[in-house]
Amino acid sequence: MMQKNQSILETVNRFGNRLMGFIKTRVPSLEDAQDVIQDVWYRLSDLEDIQTVENIGAWLFRVAKNNITDRFRKTKTDSIEDFSFFSEDGEVFFKQILLEDSQTPEQEYLKNMFWEELNIALSELPEKQRYVFVMNELEDISLQEIANQTGENIKTIISRKGYAVKYLREKMKDLYSDFFGS
Repeated sequence: MMQKNQSILETVNRFGNRLMGFIKTRVPSLEDAQDVIQDVWYRLSDLEDIQTVENIGAWLFRVAKNNITDRFRKTKTDSIEDFSFFSEDGEVFFKQILLEDSQTPEQEYLKNMFWEELNIALSELPEKQRYVFVMNELEDISLQEIANQTGENIKTIISRKGYAVKYLREKMKDLYSDFFGS
């Protein structure tokens, strides 16, 4: 046990800074990088015999890369369907208002107001964020298809979509308050 602890300490001292640098360039935040490296060190400590690993450096970087890939696959992108508010009738989703057929003049007015506000907010977005949002949410094209069409990395496309959704949420918040007092 004492030898295993010594081997772990030597490995952490030898590879810690390089491994953290590798991870930080591949995840969006320092907190994510710290989570990944913690998982890598946990996996290292979980090994029965560290000496059986032929190339410990390569093993550490492969574990880190696999962990980052797993995190990326689990990441949920923000969606327009996430926009909701509570009215007297219960929860109402933003997309329902925008896309449903209006049955009353009030619903038609509300729908037109939402479209107007959404168009204004969309025009304020950077062009690439607006493009990703419109293609994904309004044209129903997958983020992967957008990445393929533009030649951009999927992570870049997901990031642009996330920024757009956060901005639009903030912009539309006042409209929700005006109409529904929430």
